[in-house]
Amino acid sequence: MDSPAPVVRKQRKRAKRPQSVASASEECGKQQRHAELCASEERDKQQRHAELCATLGGEDASVRRLEELVFGAEERLADTLAQDNRAPLEDDEVCSVSSEDSEAHHRRRAVWEDEEDELEEEIDMTHRFRRDLKKSEAETKMTKQKLQQRLKDQFQKAMGGAPMWAEQDHRRLRKGAAREEEEEEEEEEDLLRRTGNFIGSSHTLPKGTIKIKKCLDANSESPADSKLTTVQFHPSAQILMTSSLDHSISLFQVDGKSNARIQTVHLEQFPVSRAAFSADGQQIVATGWRNKLFYIYDMMEGRIIPVTNVRGLNEQKVSDFQVSPDGKYLLLFGSSGFLHLMSSKTREVVRSMKLNGNVCAAAFTADGSKIFANSEEGEVFVWDVQSSKCVKRFEDDGCVRGTSLALSRDGSYLACGSQAGVVNIYSQRDCLLDLEPKPQKAVLNLLTAVTSLSFNSSAEILAIGSRHADEANRLVHLPSFTVFSNFPHFQKKTIFQTQSVDFSPRSGFYSVANNKGQALLFRLLHYNDF
Repeated sequence: MDSPAPVVRKQRKRAKRPQSVASASEECGKQQRHAELCASEERDKQQRHAELCATLGGEDASVRRLEELVFGAEERLADTLAQDNRAPLEDDEVCSVSSEDSEAHHRRRAVWEDEEDELEEEIDMTHRFRRDLKKSEAETKMTKQKLQQRLKDQFQKAMGGAPMWAEQDHRRLRKGAAREEEEEEEEEEDLLRRTGNFIGSSHTLPKGTIKIKKCLDANSESPADSKLTTVQFHPSAQILMTSSLDHSISLFQVDGKSNARIQTVHLEQFPVSRAAFSADGQQIVATGWRNKLFYIYDMMEGRIIPVTNVRGLNEQKVSDFQVSPDGKYLLLFGSSGFLHLMSSKTREVVRSMKLNGNVCAAAFTADGSKIFANSEEGEVFVWDVQSSKCVKRFEDDGCVRGTSLALSRDGSYLACGSQAGVVNIYSQRDCLLDLEPKPQKAVLNLLTAVTSLSFNSSAEILAIGSRHADEANRLVHLPSFTVFSNFPHFQKKTIFQTQSVDFSPRSGFYSVANNKGQALLFRLLHYNDF
């Protein structure tokens, strides 16, 4: 009963073969119809998407690429990208503009723009907490940045300089800057050696900070045993002269490096009050503290000439004087307000002038035609040299007691110093024409009596100093009437008490005589010549 079974299954299989062929054909038909249906649906989708893009504003390149990627057109997309990569850039400017446009497109725009954001905020300086930070009554408003700098400067001044923790970050920068300055100075010195008597820099001196370098002391080979009373540069040679209370007058060859001593003249029992070169630079005139005796040192002959008696001079003591620009006269300061004009040739008084009070300072104008003098009572007198007449008289604005006076060589400025430390700067023209001239600027940077005033040759700098306080020395920029912020250095004392100041003929050097017997020497890097 088991054997027939396979026969039956074999017959059943043979009977089913026609059914499987028919079903396969039906399956193929179904797949073909499904593929056609899918293709039809895909075409419908593409058509609907195209209509939607047209409705929204058309097909741009990015939309078309996105459509092809979504709907399976990989080959056409690959061909398009390959063509884009092979296409050369025809214009760099177009490329840069498109990138800028793209940047601008992606950059977010501010919701609100306030025009006042661009304006600098101003601080009210009349508030009682900020009054001490003002340098003058005119400073009623100040920007926030300037106030911050003012507070920083005040802090450093109170601390005796910047603290160590603040200096550490800037040491490397300062070393690099110093190295650059040395290289610039070497280049300038090479230029001086090649060009000789060069006129100087063609551009004007900028305000704010001054390019200045401390050099070896001018009298380092022979410092004085007592405080210096005078420092002066020779009018034409590269020579500096010093005088001291140790009875000496010394001459030095100034180069900023070795400053070799040329000669020292000792005047027995004669502490020198003041010394000055003659107009031609061939002689040195020296006065003392005790009597009317003065000396003339002839440098050409190496001879010391004592002048014991001056005809027409009825004074017990002559300690100060001025040399006229043409060299014809010496203006001797007498007592009781007298000024005596002595002939350099005959050594006799040819004219005398008198002002109210005691004379504290006087100076010749650049052409030598007039004399400006101020009294201890705070009055300024203008005298005509030829007629000995007082052509103008006015009060120094706000001055109670005058101490010093200086005139610029170009005839632009008059500077008057006072006991209160104030320096009034006038226009020489206004002083001669106006009935009551007013100062163009009152410099308030000194706190003790102003005893030294000097303009440089181009009238771009006014040096002011006081012998009554250490480091009381400033350089004022003209015509902005602002003080250079980087001189002197406040980290350590270098100047001490200023006894006398002077600039070299072309402003390449600045020298300060102090109470330590030193003639400090500074190189002004803005000026190319001695």
